[in-house]
Amino acid sequence: MASPLPVRDGVGATRLHVPMSGEWPTVGAYMIERFFHLDPEGLLARFDRGEIVARDGRPLARDTPLGVEEFIWYYRDPPAETYLPVELEVLHQDDDLVVIDKPHFLPTTPGGKFLQNSALIRLRNLLDNPELVPIHRLDRATAGLLMFSARPQSRGPYQFMFESRQVQKVYEAVSARPADWDASRFPLVYRNHISKLRGELKVRVDDEREPNAETLIEVLDDDSHVVHTLLRPHSGKMHQLRVHLAALGLAILHDPFYPELRGEVPDDFDRPLQLLARELHFTDPLSGEARVFTSGRTLRYAPPAR
Repeated sequence: MASPLPVRDGVGATRLHVPMSGEWPTVGAYMIERFFHLDPEGLLARFDRGEIVARDGRPLARDTPLGVEEFIWYYRDPPAETYLPVELEVLHQDDDLVVIDKPHFLPTTPGGKFLQNSALIRLRNLLDNPELVPIHRLDRATAGLLMFSARPQSRGPYQFMFESRQVQKVYEAVSARPADWDASRFPLVYRNHISKLRGELKVRVDDEREPNAETLIEVLDDDSHVVHTLLRPHSGKMHQLRVHLAALGLAILHDPFYPELRGEVPDDFDRPLQLLARELHFTDPLSGEARVFTSGRTLRYAPPAR
């Protein structure tokens, strides 16, 4: 359902479903109860200013009767944000596709306390393109390659390409070297079953169920302190690479989630998670061209080149 309001500062309007019947005499009364944590008069004043609109873009009055409109649109009040001192880099841009090199700490999409400080909103504002949409995701803590669809007319084939696993992804990670380190085990393929439950920060591993997550893991280098690995995930489960390395005793450096959840801590820009989305390989679904994109970033704690 298309929004009647344009994207503003890179952010689209919010759609709210309103009951067609109920105990509320007006749409305004329903919103006051729904958003009980907000100042009621301040909310109603948004009606008076014409900031809450119907599907056709027509401003609604504070006394609009319940049942007149099933969906309404409005802009959320932006959260107070602290600027993230990191910058994204545009590696590729054409009429259909944009590829960026995302820094650590920058989320892919708005969420929680991050709105303008997300890759999506920064990129929309930078390129003046409100139609940009991410085709896949990277964790906020992970750096590297991130692809965006530039227009809805060609979005479907790129989305299907990821859904059907036609994109080869290559990652790098740096882990603390375990005391019993044995490089002869590698390369190896690690599999398990990963699931994510709503409301839980970490994913769950169920060794009794059929594996749904698979990663080929190779060793690039090691020294007396760290192990530098190359990761080729066959699946794309949430936190998959972090979980698989932790299960092998190679928890990624500065990972606050695995193997143990450390709780919320302030960002330390000198100690980013040592995980990088390094390469993307695929056949372009529109042109048939073989494409390879490579991140220009490196992992700070990787062993120095020999």
